[in-house]
Amino acid sequence: MKKIIRLLMGIGFLIYLLVLTILLFFMSRGFWSDMPLIEYMKQSSNLVPFKTIEGYLLAMANESMNLIIPIKNLAGNVAAFLPMGIFLPYFIKRLNKLKPFAFAMSVMIVSVEIIQLVTRRGSLDIDDFILNIIGALVGFGLWKAMTARKAKKKVVNV
Repeated sequence: MKKIIRLLMGIGFLIYLLVLTILLFFMSRGFWSDMPLIEYMKQSSNLVPFKTIEGYLLAMANESMNLIIPIKNLAGNVAAFLPMGIFLPYFIKRLNKLKPFAFAMSVMIVSVEIIQLVTRRGSLDIDDFILNIIGALVGFGLWKAMTARKAKKKVVNV
């Protein structure tokens, strides 16, 4: 049974990585090829924490934007990395502790942000990082809760 679960988790992880890669790097984000890279970097970078999040929340509050746009952006950025909090500790036992997991996710998310910027497939936004890391940590919390419950159940049954 453990082998079947591991196989299903592996297939799920591969599908998740494929979908995440498509969403992060292959979805159309407009055409910026005529703009010099440095100019693109200046215009599409946000290093002010909560600036984008606040803008979306204000737009939701004053109804100045279609509600779907901020919800999709905010919830989507959280949801995008939530599965990492389950899959990574499952497959990489060293990432079963909070600090190593948070460090690995921080490096991964910053790398994604930089690759998106340099390839002009998105922006470098500190708020995306914040939302992505929240999602990963929520997933990690779910993973820890599931494994703690499973361990407790094992102790009770012994």
